[in-house]
Amino acid sequence: MLEVSGTPKPGNVDRERDLGDLRFEHFMAGAVGSGRGLRRAERGATVGVAFERAVAGMSRQSGGNTQFGCLLLLTPLVSAAADGDLTPEGVSRVVERTTVEDAAAFYRAFEHVDVAVADPPPDADALDVRRGAEAEPALRSRELSLLDVMELSARPQNAAESAVEGAGEPPDEARVPDGNAIEWTTGFDRTFEAAEAIRNDDGPVTDRAARAFLRILADRPDTLVAASQGAETARGVTRRAAAIGEDLEAAAELAAEFHAEGINPGTTADLTAAALFVALERGLQV
Repeated sequence: MLEVSGTPKPGNVDRERDLGDLRFEHFMAGAVGSGRGLRRAERGATVGVAFERAVAGMSRQSGGNTQFGCLLLLTPLVSAAADGDLTPEGVSRVVERTTVEDAAAFYRAFEHVDVAVADPPPDADALDVRRGAEAEPALRSRELSLLDVMELSARPQNAAESAVEGAGEPPDEARVPDGNAIEWTTGFDRTFEAAEAIRNDDGPVTDRAARAFLRILADRPDTLVAASQGAETARGVTRRAAAIGEDLEAAAELAAEFHAEGINPGTTADLTAAALFVALERGLQV
């Protein structure tokens, strides 16, 4: 709720801007609906089961997918918090415990809502998440845990790999790896970094959320933008966000531009929500 209430968040739904038929009220209802699954994570349910239940509850509003990616990050974080170890090491232990059953539940979650995703790596067509439950035989034959699936999604390709290693800007066609999957495989490092920035910021939490969104967007290309409009557009969005810094007045102007261009940095919002959860658990007052 705090994430969607942060304003302005260029390209995303917030309390001052809707996206066509996808409205602020849908995000509020989706957040409430996800609670049942997140509470299951708190009570010790496996990540896959809790995530699938959270997505099912989130989908019980008429807007469609509002927080699928948020929940993919929040579910293991809630589990780590319930274990009393909401740290990079603690959440890494949570995701390392995931199994094939968790992976199967993750794929079933795609049957609740339409999720915009990029094409899978060339050697992983049988594991395309758009297959939903039909991918379960492939998961079982390869004995892939949910963490294994995230590692596949986090993997860059060809020129993108060289860019990650410091060889320079990748060409337009290079695939942007999944930002949420990267969190799973790196101890949620961007999430915890953004959480500390939110805690050390001042002013209303919704303003802190908006500034966190801008910092995250300026740091790395957004996966949803890359999936819907191409990798080069995603890189351009990152450069435009970096140019305005944390200026919320300039962000309001950028929000109008992104809205007109149909640019929707949804993965950045996912990370913002995850960071807000960690900040709240670590003492952020509302």
